[in-house]
Amino acid sequence: MPTVEKASRTDPGLASELRMSVMRLRRRLAGERHPDNQLSLNAMAVLAGLYRHGDLSVGDLAARERVQPPSMTRTVTCLEADGYVERRRHETDGRQVVVVLTDLGRQTLLADRRRRDEWLARRLRDLTPDERAVLRQAAPILERLANAE
Repeated sequence: MPTVEKASRTDPGLASELRMSVMRLRRRLAGERHPDNQLSLNAMAVLAGLYRHGDLSVGDLAARERVQPPSMTRTVTCLEADGYVERRRHETDGRQVVVVLTDLGRQTLLADRRRRDEWLARRLRDLTPDERAVLRQAAPILERLANAE
């Protein structure tokens, strides 16, 4: 079993390898986006957040995406102008406005996801069962890393 000291020395190497691999995969997946989709990756992240979490305020969206509220306001305004989202009064607090995913936003997001999932599924079929098992175990760990503060 490796000592803590030895593990500490290898972490920077692992960090670098993992960072590069994840970035390359992200770029590759971004390149597999639906051809009709002209939205930025940031705009798609907003649609995904609304799909996953439901109606959210601009402030909540900004916090989830780790951007400043004025930046999120601009993104939401563009998405609203193109019909992907709409703003509505909060159901129980009429003073608050929430951003709601429209049918167009949902369809756009799901078509884009479907295309990228299909590409990745084809690539995964080229791996051995053991390699797929390792990735299945790694997926929740990567999710934890992505959500870490």
